[in-house]
This record gives sequence, structure tokens and C-alpha cells, in this order.
Amino acid sequence: MKKISLLIVAVLFTIVSVNAQILNPVKWSVATKKTSNTEAVIYVKATIENGWHIYSQNIGEGGPEPTKFNFAASKDFTLAGKTVEPTPKSKYEDAFKMNVKYFEKEVVFAQKIKLKKGQTAVKGSVEFMVCDDTRCLPPDEYEFTVQVK
Repeated sequence: MKKISLLIVAVLFTIVSVNAQILNPVKWSVATKKTSNTEAVIYVKATIENGWHIYSQNIGEGGPEPTKFNFAASKDFTLAGKTVEPTPKSKYEDAFKMNVKYFEKEVVFAQKIKLKKGQTAVKGSVEFMVCDDTRCLPPDEYEFTVQVK
């Protein structure tokens, strides 16, 4: 009887731990390109697993969490405008009762900066929400530091 109880507990533990695996359907990467001695562009790329999507920076009230960029203040550079994104797809989502703008598979956001020095480290983060057709994961954050040389 003890062996059967132990076996049942082991099976239940295995099922619970398999179901508790953390989903991470978005992988982020960051790169830079110096466009002149005084300007550079920071590229933040999201690679999104099939079936999942993240949202545009431009979402109306009552919708999902938009993608948001935060860049740490620095004496070495200033932001030149807002973070730009390619044209998103748009569809009506019942969960939000509105049309939402989103990206699938891959998206590259770009932020221009004006350099006060030739080289610098840019620190920032991106807050995002990822959903599939049946669920949304809680908002998450990706922090990064990238060198501009």
C-alpha cells in the first residue's frame, strides 16, 4: 500500500511540475549601428514563437498592455525622437472588445540617439505582453545594456 501511495504522489508531482513550466515565447536581442560620429540607432528585436504575438506601442484605452521602452538617462547621449516600430497587423480581439495592433514571428524596434561622446553604453528595458489565441501571459520586462562604439 505504501508503494502505491508513493507511486501516486510521484506521478502527481511529475504532472504538476510539467504543467508549471515557465512559458517564455519571446526572445529579445539588441544591436547598434553608428550612423555618424554623433548619431547611432539602437535596434531591439523580438523573436516570437509561432502562435504568439506582442502588442504595438500604440494601443487604445481598455486594450492589452502596449509595448513600452525605457532608456536610462545618460550624460553620454540623448534620445532623438521616440522608439519607432514597423507597421503592425491589426485585428479585433474579443477579450478586449476592440481592434488591437500586434506583431507576430519577429519585430525590430529602433531608437535613434545623439551621441555626446564617441562611445557609450545604453541601458534600457522593454515592457511587453504576449498572448496567443487562448491566453495572455502577465506583462514581462526585458532589461538590456548595449555598447555603442
